[in-house]
Amino acid sequence: MRLLTLITVLGVLIVMAAPVLAQKVLTDDEIHDKVMQRLAADRDVKGGGLDVNVKEGVVTLTGKVREEKQKTKAEHIVRKVQGVKQVINNLTVEFGAQAKPAK
Repeated sequence: MRLLTLITVLGVLIVMAAPVLAQKVLTDDEIHDKVMQRLAADRDVKGGGLDVNVKEGVVTLTGKVREEKQKTKAEHIVRKVQGVKQVINNLTVEFGAQAKPAK
């Protein structure tokens, strides 16, 4: 009876842990690409004037935005990206700031 209970408990634990174990760990390059895609797709942020640096899951945002709303939204978008551990928001708000030209 004890063996059956032990097997049942172990089976439940394995089933519960499977989604956590199955999550793919993203590289910094993959995180960078996902962050850039999400920022570029957002109509408020547009991602044009922003630089993104990723090191061990920590994303640092630098560059200029025109409004505080853009700064806040950029950070919010980045926090939602899988693999991001922390966001360092060094964006500066400059009235009339222009987006950087695409490379």
